[in-house]
Amino acid sequence: MDANVIDRLAQARVLVVGDVLIDRFVEGRVSRVSPEAPVPVLKHAAERSLLGGAGNVAANILAYGARASLVALTGADAGAEDLAALCAGHARLKTHFVRDRTRPTTVKTRFLSGWHQLLRVDAEETHAMAAAVAERIVAKAEAAIPKAGAVILSDYAKGVLDAATIRAVIAAARKAGVPVVVDPKKADPAVFAGATLLTPNLEEMAQFSGIRAEDDATAEAACRAVLARVAVDAILVTRGAGGMTLCERDKPALHVPAETHRVFDVTGAGDTVIATIATALSIGEAMPDAVRLANVAAGIVVTKPGTATVLPGELRQALGASHSASFVDADEAADRIAVWRAQGLRVGFTNGCFDLLHQGHLYSLGQAARRVDRLVVGINSDASTRRLKGPGRPVQDETTRAAVLAGLRFVDLVVAFGEDTPEALIRKLTPDILFKGADYAEDQVAGGAHVKAHGGRVELLPLLKGHSTTSTVKRMKE
Repeated sequence: MDANVIDRLAQARVLVVGDVLIDRFVEGRVSRVSPEAPVPVLKHAAERSLLGGAGNVAANILAYGARASLVALTGADAGAEDLAALCAGHARLKTHFVRDRTRPTTVKTRFLSGWHQLLRVDAEETHAMAAAVAERIVAKAEAAIPKAGAVILSDYAKGVLDAATIRAVIAAARKAGVPVVVDPKKADPAVFAGATLLTPNLEEMAQFSGIRAEDDATAEAACRAVLARVAVDAILVTRGAGGMTLCERDKPALHVPAETHRVFDVTGAGDTVIATIATALSIGEAMPDAVRLANVAAGIVVTKPGTATVLPGELRQALGASHSASFVDADEAADRIAVWRAQGLRVGFTNGCFDLLHQGHLYSLGQAARRVDRLVVGINSDASTRRLKGPGRPVQDETTRAAVLAGLRFVDLVVAFGEDTPEALIRKLTPDILFKGADYAEDQVAGGAHVKAHGGRVELLPLLKGHSTTSTVKRMKE
């Protein structure tokens, strides 16, 4: 696959029509049980909200630098205002929302103690839209289609994509020559007739075809069975660890093995797949290449906790087009953090020389990563390390040290700095949480005052005793 396609993804314009929602997280710690009932008491620490459903599909498109339009339904309530504020944080997102007073804005609220989910509360109504509301959804979609290079129907079964709306949007897109990619949630795939691509998972494919896609042969058989009776151009069945199978009408099947990564969380992986395919199709990529790229993106996103997106640099690294997508300069780091912040993600920062990575480093980095959504690590440059540690250090050059750190699943970004302290880098990045070892006092942490002045905080991490690079180097010389 030509890695240049990654740069061209930013030229894409994609329209997303479907069920948008807010993923809200209430975070804290549980240290006791309520005296009123046998339930845990969550001490409130923070709240954050992310775009979910069709909104997460749009967020994945935006992460590639592309432009997205979002047609969706909201209530006429405070949730709608919160949703509008979330969307306003994305510079390249254009929203076309229709308010429906008969339902609330869909909000899923999760109560978390650390990474442990205690409870989820859903505010939603899934009844059918009134005819007048449906007509407004269709009208907004039809008006946006001519400006789009691809259309996504993102169905989360919340009421937006009824049969009539689906048919109308697909017909308008076909007339305009714009491909339509569908994440299907309907029992009968015939409702999506005219679409370019359906992307069912294993369970959906079994329901559509009556065939369990357990291997390449049965996956192809299931796809061919549906293609024989439903007028769609292609079907992509996503098979989890089994990879993906693409069947285009009158073409040989394409079986793409899954990317072999340690799976952390599969939440939102389907959104990443459909967003990547549509974004690639929007810039004229062939369907097989779009699927291969989506497979790579899916392999990346499942290594991240929670609802997440994939950045162009991560795709480049996965395709071997860069030495390390996570080792960037300060300007690119600031750009990436701006994207994460627009997505409502909490960014942490820690720093060190990390000359010879040892168990103590891993312990501290792991502790930091569990407290944030994205962890940025600053490393002293070779010259900076030499000034701090003396002649003969660093043992490993900064490129090697950065590559080792970038290979850790809980590190999202590595940035080198040439000064003795990361103060200037921290001022440029302004993380939400600044981490340092407990051998420091809070007022001694470089950049701490700046972070706190901007609403963040400093956290001192416990140390794993008996581990240090200096002692390791000393033992090597004995």
